[in-house]
Amino acid sequence: MTYRFLKLILSILVLVLLRPRVTGLHNIPKRGAVILASNHLSFIDSLLIPIMAPRHVAFLAKAEYWTGKGIKGRFSRWFFTKMGDIPVQRDDPRAGQRSLEDALAVLQRGGAFGIYPEGTRSRDGKLHKGHTGVAWLALTGKAPVVPVALLGTDKVKPIGKMPRFARVELHFGVPIDPSRQIAAGTKPAQARRELTEQVMQSIQAMSGQERADD
Repeated sequence: MTYRFLKLILSILVLVLLRPRVTGLHNIPKRGAVILASNHLSFIDSLLIPIMAPRHVAFLAKAEYWTGKGIKGRFSRWFFTKMGDIPVQRDDPRAGQRSLEDALAVLQRGGAFGIYPEGTRSRDGKLHKGHTGVAWLALTGKAPVVPVALLGTDKVKPIGKMPRFARVELHFGVPIDPSRQIAAGTKPAQARRELTEQVMQSIQAMSGQERADD
């Protein structure tokens, strides 16, 4: 109930202040495990996708959001907990693997999990090479991947600057079924790379971003 109320309030604020253009919501399965794989331009990306998506989408979030002090710390802890986000210790040498295990647990419960294949926010506006964790999750959790393209969120909250109002776009692409994309006999590492590239190509086609060479 708290999550639904919180999402309703945030949805109203987003619709009024950011006037989002949203397409492809019908591409998100109504039930069952699913991965929403998006480009990443701003801090608010992890808020916009769960607000606009018709599913409860879990994201990873830095553990510091749960450890703050005072009123701000308590509010942060309450907010990210109610949003269903998963804390991750970034200084933990096993943080990457633990994050994938936590994400897999969400999928095994039939939930929706949001991930940024690039790994971090793009500082130059380009679409950078995707990490294969998204493919590992899709293949291991037997979950379809819905590519997501965000536009304009970097103008709402530029890195290191105050928030501002600007129109944003969210495009949800056609689901990619990992079991149908990988040819029989493909080695696991190659299969993960091929699936990841298919996801990134779909994101790029919707976002129009230039691909980085890294």
